[in-house]
Amino acid sequence: MPEKVLIVDDDEEFRQELKDALEDYEPIEASNGMEALKILRRANEIGAIILDVMMPGPSGIEILEEIRKTDPDLGIVILTGHSSKDVAVEALKGHANDYLEKPVDFHVLKDAIEKLLSKRRGEADAASLDLRGKIEKVKRFMERNRFKKTTLKEASQAVYLSPKYLSRVFKEYSKTGFNEYRLKIKIAEARKFLKKSGYNVNQISDKLGYENTESFIRQFKKFTGKTPTQYRNKTKKALKKKTGKRHLR
Repeated sequence: MPEKVLIVDDDEEFRQELKDALEDYEPIEASNGMEALKILRRANEIGAIILDVMMPGPSGIEILEEIRKTDPDLGIVILTGHSSKDVAVEALKGHANDYLEKPVDFHVLKDAIEKLLSKRRGEADAASLDLRGKIEKVKRFMERNRFKKTTLKEASQAVYLSPKYLSRVFKEYSKTGFNEYRLKIKIAEARKFLKKSGYNVNQISDKLGYENTESFIRQFKKFTGKTPTQYRNKTKKALKKKTGKRHLR
């Protein structure tokens, strides 16, 4: 099955040229950065992004920074029609994987995309995996999309199984249900935020893809026995106590 490449550019004619050049893949189009973010906020199998710098609304560099908050490992190639070292520096600071200037040499672009996808693959195509391999791929799919609301249907499509069948075999192989495993990933990420970041509970809930904070608090307490605030306070006290003991030595 062709790998998905997201093309983000406000020039419709240029997007079509890119689609023609990338016929070996499955191109997905976005005419601006906000449209691209909307696509990426849903659970997806996009393997690489071609991102223009100059677009209406947020610039490509600003969109790059937003993408990196939730998709740190996604391959991104920045394009610009303005030859500028400053743009290149900003792109690299934002952790773009590559930087190309317009007019684009499509052979160079295809090579760049193929390198990113080859690096990402590292795993067999889902269609050729046995059942255990598909379950492991679903787990990695949930890990990659841990900041999004990932549904059983989306996960099942990634491994060519029906949602009902995936739900059953996932529990057989993992000894835990799909929803419980997904929650475990989100709670682990929430614990990291509560321990190491200054984000408040509302911000953490939003980052983890919850529709409302109350739902996040309820699930966190069900899983840990504490509310997020109680967990953070306990962590701080434990750290303070540990630091105090070090000073007494």
